[in-house]
Amino acid sequence: MPSLAPGSPFSATYAEAREKFLAAATAAGASLSAHAHPERGPDGGELATDVAWIGPADAAGVLVLVSGTHGVEGHCGSGAQVDWLRRGEAVRRAANVAVMLVHAINPYGFAWSRRVTHENVDLNRNFIDFGKPLPENPAYDALHHAVKPQAWTEAARNESRAILLGYAREHGFPALVQAMSGGQYRHADGIFYGGQAETWSRRTLTAIFRERLSAARDVGIIDYHTGLGPEGYAEQIVSAMPGSDEYRRAALWHGLAVASQSGGESVSAKLAGDWLDATPGLLSHARVTGIALEYGTVESNQVLEALRADNWLHAHGDPLSAEGEAIKAQVRDAFYVDTEVWRGMVLGQSLIAGRQALAGLARAAG
Repeated sequence: MPSLAPGSPFSATYAEAREKFLAAATAAGASLSAHAHPERGPDGGELATDVAWIGPADAAGVLVLVSGTHGVEGHCGSGAQVDWLRRGEAVRRAANVAVMLVHAINPYGFAWSRRVTHENVDLNRNFIDFGKPLPENPAYDALHHAVKPQAWTEAARNESRAILLGYAREHGFPALVQAMSGGQYRHADGIFYGGQAETWSRRTLTAIFRERLSAARDVGIIDYHTGLGPEGYAEQIVSAMPGSDEYRRAALWHGLAVASQSGGESVSAKLAGDWLDATPGLLSHARVTGIALEYGTVESNQVLEALRADNWLHAHGDPLSAEGEAIKAQVRDAFYVDTEVWRGMVLGQSLIAGRQALAGLARAAG
């Protein structure tokens, strides 16, 4: 995994992806900085979030491309970033527009083929105010024992699936999706866990944004994701509500196919704590126009089964065992489709979105 042609911008491992990103950024003339992660990869190698900057440091407009919010989804986002750099897309920026590429904001999840951080936290459920009461998710509370069985035997899986399907039959499949993926803050050993405090990845992304984007008046963001929707199709998800200024700007830049997650238009469940939604608050001096590119992969039940298997593995199994490697392959296959057609769809739609955002920033900063 994956079966790649020579010179492909995509990578089979985090270490390979980081090497390709740093080489492509250097060749593009970017300035580079790194934020070392406290953990190590499965090969014992160093983990880091790397930042590449192209353009004036005090640019009025900045395009931000982020990969690896959900770890293993970095196989897609890193490939898109490397391709963007190699193609020389930076020449399309206006003189007063810069580009910042944040590679592997969750390097632990990327390296270990996990969607979560090393704290077992979903980064897109972690951007909440922990000084206030945590969001409640009683539906997940009721299902937690089925979501995370103590054993990962065929019998245990069948029993837990029956409970989840029973909930879907009673309440509807969308209600099950919302219960499972909307975010929960009570079960630290569960899935879609939002945490009890800020994660390393949240602190790092916040520091990068506040340090590097302090001079920007307009910020465009593309955050790369996989796992929801039809295979290869990239839904352009906006966190803001329909009718808001941010939503209208996103539609002006990217087209009327943009879909509001908070407004219920998206394939994504309504989330608590996603970082795109929090960014306007972090950058109150700037206008933020952000989208998540959500590329479809496999059926949602396969994605959920892979996440449950990985959750069980890191709670009760050995990630470095043969069983662990089989589950890791299952996770990668849920978030990365190993075909040239899928990879081509990733790159084509990424290039379009990047060009649309640069054009929007040029108009705004001009």
